[in-house]
Amino acid sequence: MLLTFWASSNIKGTYRRYSQIQSSLGMTGAQVAQKILQQMNIRDVRVERVAGELTDHYDPGAKVVRLSDGIYNSSSLAAAAVAAHECGHVLQDKQGYSFMNLRASLVPAANIGGQISPLLIMAGLFLGQLGQIFIFIGIALFLGVIAFHLVTLPVELDASSRALKLINQLGILQGDENKGARAVLNAAAWTYVATALYALLQLAQYLILLTSRNR
Repeated sequence: MLLTFWASSNIKGTYRRYSQIQSSLGMTGAQVAQKILQQMNIRDVRVERVAGELTDHYDPGAKVVRLSDGIYNSSSLAAAAVAAHECGHVLQDKQGYSFMNLRASLVPAANIGGQISPLLIMAGLFLGQLGQIFIFIGIALFLGVIAFHLVTLPVELDASSRALKLINQLGILQGDENKGARAVLNAAAWTYVATALYALLQLAQYLILLTSRNR
């Protein structure tokens, strides 16, 4: 929980810091995304605005890069980094990046496991011999959540790596500005690491509950 809290605070603090520093070229997040897509000869992906803060994402089904209010019209270093990161996901989609496809296939299992497994495990604590079966099923379903978070790590790290290369190759940021983009993306990466670790610790807790009932 402490690592998750730190990661969340770190990304918010880093984002706020570099959202106050404007890029020398003055390109907005939307312009950065559009330039990358154009240079990569990708014509079937749109760039749209989405409400909220740090709600940026790429929707492969709709073929849309959605940038939050603070990114879409901002010409900050943070905006450039986030917009490029989402375009990194577009390139993964276009190139059939295996981990991205695997993550997409794990979404149903992760949703079901995240919603149902805690209920089954809690119910198992209040039942007799049958409770052990409930806990076991809950743990089995929760493995889908674990798999999703573990696969998310290489997907997000690869998207950030692609983003930094694109920013450098296309000259979107100049000189030390690239360090700011890297700091934003590194902070974002820690949130995924913390989330995966937290899920693993949850699994460990569930396994302890199961083994304690066998004693």
